Amino acid sequence: MHHDVEQARFNMIEQQIRPWEVLDGTVLDLLGRVPREAFVPEQYRGLAFADIEIPIGFGQTMLSPKMEGRILQSLEIKPTDKVLEIGTGSGYFTALLASLAQEVHSVEINAELSNQAHLKLLQQQIHNVTLHIGDGARGWPGNAPYDVIVFTGSLALPPLINDQLRVGGRLFAVIGEPPVMEATIMRRISEDAVRQDVIFETTLPQLENAPQPEKFDF
Repeated sequence: MHHDVEQARFNMIEQQIRPWEVLDGTVLDLLGRVPREAFVPEQYRGLAFADIEIPIGFGQTMLSPKMEGRILQSLEIKPTDKVLEIGTGSGYFTALLASLAQEVHSVEINAELSNQAHLKLLQQQIHNVTLHIGDGARGWPGNAPYDVIVFTGSLALPPLINDQLRVGGRLFAVIGEPPVMEATIMRRISEDAVRQDVIFETTLPQLENAPQPEKFDF
């Protein structure tokens, strides 16, 4: 059984993640090391390495493996970084962030999911994560500023939380409305300037309570 799991993990990296232009050795090594299957709900264990968004309950899903790899690569997380994750979900992406950064603050609106993630992170001996239960759709100013901010659900509008991001910091968000959404990296290059780069197009379920654009009626 163990061999099958390792083979499936290897295939996930070689057939899904690497072909999606994720070539950073540190990221690939991490995806090979942190056990994704430990964070997947029991009934979906067999799909732990599939190229899908796995349901985790409460209407939420895990990011697909290739998306996780691509986000991590684009954020260039350093061992001294303080990271804010909005949407703890299963806790798997939290574990990946924590393995790269100095500390992670992860916010989840659903208390049950947060509690489940807490247990899974402890089982993996990951202790540099602080979990918060609450609405992080507009960031989490209490522990700001951060070097990296990641939204794991999509937003119709770019998040206006530059004041929570250090100069030199990076923010990842999927912005827009279906069918066209853009995975975007924002870099705060000075006190009052942010550079925005679209890294790929995708669709992603919307973050709960995400700010909505005003609809105009003519």
